[in-house]
Amino acid sequence: MWGATHSRRFRPILTFDTVSLGEKIMSKNHEKEDRSNWTVQQWNDYANKGNKDLKGANLGGADLEGAFLEGANLEGADLYRAYLEGASLGGANLEGANLEGADLRRVWLEGANLKGANLEGADLEGANLRGALLEGHDIDDLRKRVAGF
Repeated sequence: MWGATHSRRFRPILTFDTVSLGEKIMSKNHEKEDRSNWTVQQWNDYANKGNKDLKGANLGGADLEGAFLEGANLEGADLYRAYLEGASLGGANLEGANLEGADLRRVWLEGANLKGANLEGADLEGANLRGALLEGHDIDDLRKRVAGF
């Protein structure tokens, strides 16, 4: 009789949060994974899950509208004609990134590193470039493009 009562009173001491464990395993797998041949879709999915190590990522034409990528490392990433409208890239490292023809309307780039980034043909209307590192860029041209001229 004591055994039956005992089993009803006690609950397991150890429980596992499978979602957290799975996320930990996934992030560890990505650290070891060779991402040099990833497709745009794989990079897009990776970025949309909140991952911020996107160095050299192939995101040409990717839809990252409204993405939260503050502090992300996008050094040397290919964002040719990527759709980033309304994305948050504050403090991100975009050094040497290809943003040619990208939709950067209303993108938050405050404090971002855009040194050597290709911004040719990028739509910067309404973008916030306050405090961004813009070495090598024509500041007057950028001001006009942000203002929509």
